[in-house]
Amino acid sequence: MVRFFLLLFLSICLYAKDFTISSYNVENLFDLKSNKTDYKEYKPNSNSNWNKKTFDIKLSNTIRVLKDLDSDIIALQEVENKELIKLLLKKLPDYKYYSFSKYPNSSVGVGFLSKIKILKDKTIEVKFSNKTFRPILETTFKFDNFEFKIFNNHWPSKRSPESYRIKYAKKLFDRINKLPFDYDYILLGDFNSNYNEFETIYFNKDLNNTQSLTGINQVLNTTINKNYITKEDILKYEKKVHYNLWLEVPFEDRFSSKYKGENQTPDNIIVPASLFDNKNISYKKNSFKVFKPSYLYKNKKINRWKIVNKNHKGYGFSDHLPIIASFTTDKILKKEKKDENIKHISELYKKVKLTESIDLKDIIVIYKDSENAIIKQKNDRAIYLYNNAKDLQEGYSYDIRISQIKNYFGLKEIKDFKILKNNGKFLDYKDLYLDFSKLNLENLNYQNEMVENIEGLYKDGKLYYKEKAINIYFKNKEDKPKDIMNIKIKRAQIGYYKNKTQLVIHKKSDFDVN
Repeated sequence: MVRFFLLLFLSICLYAKDFTISSYNVENLFDLKSNKTDYKEYKPNSNSNWNKKTFDIKLSNTIRVLKDLDSDIIALQEVENKELIKLLLKKLPDYKYYSFSKYPNSSVGVGFLSKIKILKDKTIEVKFSNKTFRPILETTFKFDNFEFKIFNNHWPSKRSPESYRIKYAKKLFDRINKLPFDYDYILLGDFNSNYNEFETIYFNKDLNNTQSLTGINQVLNTTINKNYITKEDILKYEKKVHYNLWLEVPFEDRFSSKYKGENQTPDNIIVPASLFDNKNISYKKNSFKVFKPSYLYKNKKINRWKIVNKNHKGYGFSDHLPIIASFTTDKILKKEKKDENIKHISELYKKVKLTESIDLKDIIVIYKDSENAIIKQKNDRAIYLYNNAKDLQEGYSYDIRISQIKNYFGLKEIKDFKILKNNGKFLDYKDLYLDFSKLNLENLNYQNEMVENIEGLYKDGKLYYKEKAINIYFKNKEDKPKDIMNIKIKRAQIGYYKNKTQLVIHKKSDFDVN
């Protein structure tokens, strides 16, 4: 019997095939033919310095990225025309198939280069009375006798409010909703929307003309009731929902673009439940990544195509990084570890959300401020409880049942829990505080930990100490000291907000100034 299953496993693996799909916004790949839709800085042989020399460099740099990606299918955005797609095809002989779509009066379009056979393509038009953007390109592929579709998107930028992207999302969802429930398809491209757009739109009044409804989250159903769809629960829904692959990447690495130094995820690969049903095509779990060799990304900066005063400098690549994921016809998929097996706080940091309640024993309340608290297990990590910890006491140990967790701009929190058992006082709980002077603050394993006895200069919202600086956030704005004051922090939480570590001061009694 064992021999039979071994032979079955080997035979399945022998015939299973994998392939990769990438998406890359190449940032304005224009040719040298003048027409009315050229951007000003791409008018050939003009004062912009867009000429054969700069074009050849831009083309060569783009080809370098595509060769190094070496994906079986590459979705491209911001290509001027079909002739350039054909030129890329000629320069990249491994690719035999292509598709492309653009409006006649648009500057750029979307397309595919593919080693995998293309059966057909279709343009999904999304038009506005006052502006011209890009269509959605629906292309049908055939791999290992299985048919599937990819929808290549380039939604309006954030110079336009969210209602424009809502229209794209509705048009796209209406189309995929007509497909059979088990039909395999992939949504990708430059959505000009972060994977967590529903969390950030509140802070931008110019974008938010939709009462905080977002296209990528609430229309495409990558979230339900403000909770992300995850690969663990995607098969539970009777309607079409989608999993955004960014959720597989650690929070600090979630970016394919930067805006004013902040991480952005305009480029997305989004997949339906059919890619987890163990039939036909399947997504290879945890294969999603950002392609960022040192020539594309170095010193926390993307090496984009350089234009100064509308003059091409002749170096750089794109303001986007490519993203890539793998897919397979393999029918033997690794089972996910069940939430009920989680026993330590550190394991919560690997989860986006819980699909079932979990019990943690011997958690210790190492800090309490009103209804907020920080809990920790000995020889393990700490985590934050926001506005739900009124029944906990500082310095006490408990067994608790956790039903919900969340990420607040990178900071992990427990959203909902109940006390199972009060284990009494833990007398030496402050011994669980960390020595701030010995910490590498770029190591996110220290987030939510408590530190004590820190001295330095407070200036411009930062603590300056030992030739270093770190942001300080005061929970109560009225507690903020005046600028250029010596500050002694008795206790503080190591927080994390929008890609930056910070010290969080919860109450005035936790620090002194002089």
